[in-house]
Amino acid sequence: MAQESSQETSRGGRLLNTFADRPVQDHGSGWSNLWDAGESNLWDRGKASPALVDLVEGAGELFDPFTIQGTKKNVLVPGCGRGYDVVMLALHGFNAYGLEISDTAVKAAEAYAASQMSHPSAYHFGNEQSRSSSPGTVTFLKGDFFSPTWDFKGEPNGIRKFDMAYDYTFLCAIDPSQRRNWAKSMGQIIKPGGLLICLEFPLYKDPKLPGPPWGLNGVHWNLLVEGKDGEIRGENIGDDGKEMNSSQTDDGDFRRISYMKPTRSYEQGRGTDMLSMYIRK
Repeated sequence: MAQESSQETSRGGRLLNTFADRPVQDHGSGWSNLWDAGESNLWDRGKASPALVDLVEGAGELFDPFTIQGTKKNVLVPGCGRGYDVVMLALHGFNAYGLEISDTAVKAAEAYAASQMSHPSAYHFGNEQSRSSSPGTVTFLKGDFFSPTWDFKGEPNGIRKFDMAYDYTFLCAIDPSQRRNWAKSMGQIIKPGGLLICLEFPLYKDPKLPGPPWGLNGVHWNLLVEGKDGEIRGENIGDDGKEMNSSQTDDGDFRRISYMKPTRSYEQGRGTDMLSMYIRK
């Protein structure tokens, strides 16, 4: 494992101190307080995910932004932060939704999207020709992902079913006791046959160490495919992200269809990030 820089250590310490003695049920307010204090730089990456850009542009019809009925697909990014990936997906033709728990975060994301949808930065594309001639819409929602309702700004029926969802640093930000709720909620908001894309991070961190971010080596497979609680220790994780010597059951709501090391990712992943794709059963 590469030695952490002093900047990374100080950032990690600030996050650890924010949540160390805070009850799990109050963690949402902890994230909101960090946004209100202007400390989103603790986790902000400053651009859309290079790994997700490459996947969307290179996976062919799997990421066609239209359904077979010709309507645009709806994509959710929970814990979307400033909305980099939400905007990128909209620029590639999807109707993209970002969910955040903080009013401050939603306003920051809306301001970012207002400028980027008309004059997008180059990092949204691996190939400028991949920019959709019919971009989708961008909508930011305020709410708790684990709550049964979000603020859909007048749209019907609260939670809708999405064609796709993307997770990068949302799962690693929540307490391990909430991981099963994360998987359950993903199963509830993604349509049968829909996709869940995960850029798995951090895989270099010992799962026994405190977070956030919490180490996730093997956790996605354990939660989504095996239907377990995700509180594994990581000592026996194979190269495919599966827990070795486990029962290898498929009691979860998802089936994994791809597990690969992306050609490009954020430098914070230290070359260990893996990109996984799951289909909702």
